[in-house]
Amino acid sequence: MRRVIFTYGLISGTIVILSMMFGILAGGSQSFWASEFFGYLIMLIALSMIFVGVKKIRDESMGGVIKFWSALGAGLAIAAIAGVMYVAIWQMYLTATDYAFIHNYTADIIAQRTADGLSGPALEKLVAEMEALKADYGKFYIRVPMTFLEIFPVGVLISIISAAVLRNPKAFPARP
Repeated sequence: MRRVIFTYGLISGTIVILSMMFGILAGGSQSFWASEFFGYLIMLIALSMIFVGVKKIRDESMGGVIKFWSALGAGLAIAAIAGVMYVAIWQMYLTATDYAFIHNYTADIIAQRTADGLSGPALEKLVAEMEALKADYGKFYIRVPMTFLEIFPVGVLISIISAAVLRNPKAFPARP
C-alpha cells in the first residue's frame, strides 16, 4: 500500500512540476500557459492520480473493498507527496531565478490594474499591498505553506470524491 501511495504521489507531483515548468518556460508571465486557470487545470489532471492510486489499493491490496476513511487517508497521502514535491521544486526554481517570480508577478498586477484605470489612493493602496506581499513572500516560513496551499486543497477535494466513490465496490470494479 505504501509503495502505491508513494508511486502515485511521485507521478502526480512529476506531472504538476513538468507542466508548471513548461508553462513558465513556454509562455512567460502573460500567456495562457502561465495562467492560474492552466495551473489549476494541470493540478486537477495530475491529482487524478489520487483516484487511480486509491482504486489500485482497493482492487489489489484490499480485495476490492475499501472503507471511506482508508481511501481518504491514502488519497491525502498521495496529495501530500505531490504537494511536497511541488513546494521543493518551486523553491529550487525561485532560488535559481533569484526570486524574480514575485517581482514580476506584483509588477504585472500593478501594470494591469493601472491599465484598467486604477489611480490615486486606490493605486497607492495596491502598490503598498504588493510591497507587503513581496516582503512576506521573501520569508521562507510564509512562502512554503503558501505554496503548499496552492495544491493541497485540490488534492483534498479529489481525495474526498475518490473515497466517496471508491468505497462502493460496484463503482469501477476491477477487471478480471
